[in-house]
Amino acid sequence: MSERSTTKSALMLVGVVVFMGGMAWAAVPFYDWFCRVTGFGGTTAAADAGSDVVLDKTIKVRFDGSVERDFPWEFKPAQRQMEVKLGETGLAFYEATNTSDRPIAGTASYNVAPYSAGGYFTKIDCFCFELQVLEPGETVMMPVTFYVDPEITQDRDAKFAKVITLSYTFHETDLPEEYAALDADVSGQADQN
Repeated sequence: MSERSTTKSALMLVGVVVFMGGMAWAAVPFYDWFCRVTGFGGTTAAADAGSDVVLDKTIKVRFDGSVERDFPWEFKPAQRQMEVKLGETGLAFYEATNTSDRPIAGTASYNVAPYSAGGYFTKIDCFCFELQVLEPGETVMMPVTFYVDPEITQDRDAKFAKVITLSYTFHETDLPEEYAALDADVSGQADQN
């Protein structure tokens, strides 16, 4: 084997490794983009305002809430379901309570089922867009403003959905610096007493 073919093979191998590394790096943001555009995997759409079109057709929206294992919050929907017209703005609330003796930060992940309806479930405002911090024993009501896009009636699969389920799961997150500093001060004072 000549030196030239060895160099060419080495360069091709390096090219493949660089290409594969680039694809691995781009996979997560590409998949996120793909899910947001298509609604694949129950990913919802987002909007700044309600729909311009409201149809006389209704759909049921069910609400579900849970927390990750050992997460010291109680979290549940204030109402289990509602019926809305396609395009009509809906408002639902979830209730969260910190059952621990310390401040806890959490973020919510969400899912919409059936998956085919995910891209048509449009959030206008949602607590899942922000980090939530609850003080010990604190209970809050968290709103979700949404609509189901009337374009769902044009989708060959999603148009048959009679019920859409919106599920949230809260996960513990690191406290923001200002809370972490306060928590450390309180813990230090308690240790001194």
